[in-house]
Amino acid sequence: MVEIKKPDWIRVKGVDWSVLEKMKALTERYKLHTVCEGATCPNMGECFACGTATFMLLGEICTRNCAFCSVKSGQPLPPDPDEPRNVALASRDLGLKHVVLTCVTRDDLADGGAGQFVLTLREIKSLLPDATTDVLVSDLRGSRENVAMVLEEKPSIFAHNLETVPHLYSTCRSQADYKKSLRVLEYAKQIDPAQLIKCGLMVGLGEKPEQVLEVLRDLRAINCDFLTIGQYLRPTKDNLSVKEFVTPEQFDRYRDSALEMGFTYVASAPFVRSSFHSEDALKHIK
Repeated sequence: MVEIKKPDWIRVKGVDWSVLEKMKALTERYKLHTVCEGATCPNMGECFACGTATFMLLGEICTRNCAFCSVKSGQPLPPDPDEPRNVALASRDLGLKHVVLTCVTRDDLADGGAGQFVLTLREIKSLLPDATTDVLVSDLRGSRENVAMVLEEKPSIFAHNLETVPHLYSTCRSQADYKKSLRVLEYAKQIDPAQLIKCGLMVGLGEKPEQVLEVLRDLRAINCDFLTIGQYLRPTKDNLSVKEFVTPEQFDRYRDSALEMGFTYVASAPFVRSSFHSEDALKHIK
């Protein structure tokens, strides 16, 4: 298939290699992984230059193999008992006031990796008691109990991404389930109605605008607070091709529709990612 030519509004900023090496040195010192590198995020250079990163818990190998994602897939190692403390130490060294955590999917673990989030949040609270936190979890095996484990640590934001519309799950997320992922967010609100929850979507995979709006309605039906919508960019030649480069005007229309539906905060633009400047959402809470 011939690749669609990137339009003028899709131009990734170059990476300052001195900044990149400094961040690499820090993650290597503490034996950590970032989703920035693992998922080939287009905002990596900007985030690293600001001294921020999204820490990827539970190693760098995922038990799933989503067609849009470049994170390694295979048989992962057991959770590293030093990882929670090392994430907190790295966050302290970076002087972070807002710490973003995500993970690979760990279907091999009974708790889906929830316990590692718990331990990491505790370590962050110990070293950085004033820091806010954003946890972007996997579907945690669809377990209400696993969601409750994470919520007991009171993260500032609890996030889980639907990623795309239900119609495209068979091609984009064949090992995931739309309704299960939606329930993860619903469980969070049921367990703690005051918990701020967030969801992220990609566009440009072949979805129709009305399908995107239907997902937004599903999210508002469970009282999702924050929403991010960004352009899918093919990370490697082995991943799905981009079907469409959505215009900035369409991103604006998605944002306006979401705000009309009642989302508290919406970030909708080509380079938006769930973890990018995620602290901005908290500024909209009164």
